[in-house]
Amino acid sequence: MLKILKGGRACTIYEKLKVFLNAAQIFCYNGITIHMFASRERLGLRIMGIDPGIAIVGFGFVDKEGSKLTPVQYGSIQTAAHTPEEERLIQVYEGMVQLLDQYKPDEVAFEKLFFNRNVTNAMAVSQARGVLILAAVQRGLPIGEYTPMQVKQAIVGYGKAEKKQVQEMVRMFLKLQSVPKPDDVADALAVAICHAHSSTLNSKLNEVLRK
Repeated sequence: MLKILKGGRACTIYEKLKVFLNAAQIFCYNGITIHMFASRERLGLRIMGIDPGIAIVGFGFVDKEGSKLTPVQYGSIQTAAHTPEEERLIQVYEGMVQLLDQYKPDEVAFEKLFFNRNVTNAMAVSQARGVLILAAVQRGLPIGEYTPMQVKQAIVGYGKAEKKQVQEMVRMFLKLQSVPKPDDVADALAVAICHAHSSTLNSKLNEVLRK
């Protein structure tokens, strides 16, 4: 049964897993806490951007209609520290499934992982990324992957831009009142915007090749 709570009250049916969204309403379903916008009409191609993680998974849904980008929903899946890794992976997977089934994106874009150090953390994040991709592929969704440099180039026009520059451009692109928090959420929206720009470029190239 789906319960709808209003007024910002937290729902803690299953405290180990929380899916946080920028919202006015809180839905509690299958033990997952989800903060949701009021429903919005679908506009064109719907893209889901993902910033993978084991503790925090940032996500953002953006509708692309021509050159116009409209934010649909954004937030994070969060798992509790000191929880066995296999349980956290299940929680990440279930949170992803919930979001895919709720918002029904046409395509999903992931940020490629890049680690200089901390191999242990890299392995955990890689495993989380794997279950996120699995959930999308099981639904037959096309997958896009972009390096951090590619995302920065698409958003700011400079592959070595600072994180704050990228976040501010995300806010401006989507006409948001403030930069989404935590940083993982802004990063996920940046990936979605990067994918939107990439699909526009690919469409134009295909048109040229067909002539």
